[in-house]
Amino acid sequence: MIGTVILAAGESKRMGRPKLLLEVKGERVIDRVVNSFKDVADEVVVVLGHEPENLIPILGELEVRWEINEEYQEGMVSSIKTGVKTLKDCEALFLALGDQSIIKQDFLNAAIGAWKNGAKLVSPIHEDKKGHPVLFDQSLFEEILSLKREETLRKVIHEHDEDHELIDAGKWAIMDFDTPEDYQAVKEKF
Repeated sequence: MIGTVILAAGESKRMGRPKLLLEVKGERVIDRVVNSFKDVADEVVVVLGHEPENLIPILGELEVRWEINEEYQEGMVSSIKTGVKTLKDCEALFLALGDQSIIKQDFLNAAIGAWKNGAKLVSPIHEDKKGHPVLFDQSLFEEILSLKREETLRKVIHEHDEDHELIDAGKWAIMDFDTPEDYQAVKEKF
């Protein structure tokens, strides 16, 4: 069983308004991200934190699970842990950014194929830069859950370089947005 954890707990401080409610190509960002995984993942959970009431009704419309990370201010790792705990019975999990408005299904399918062939980690890469979403095998979940507050997911990734498969992807794989300028660049690109 393949799961997906979508990280959507942030405050959107640099954007100045909730990023996931903005539109790209006439569709809310959160809808785009969730829908990217609908035909690929068996279970999807969206991890909320700051002002969850903005997204809960939308997630209801999308018929997707959600969990609230009460400790979201401690950083992204706390949200990742919330998602991994929720879907710990999955054989593998995609970790996705809630503000990555373009996710290609051909990559998702290729990542699952690489995982089935023995990769414990699968990431998209564009021009030597690793992107998102990243697929993690269940054997790595305990390492993720044991990360300390000041540590990042990179610690787990670097410790498993030999089991990490990189799949060449387009610029979409490294494009999320934090500022109005980033958002404009995403809209112009896609």
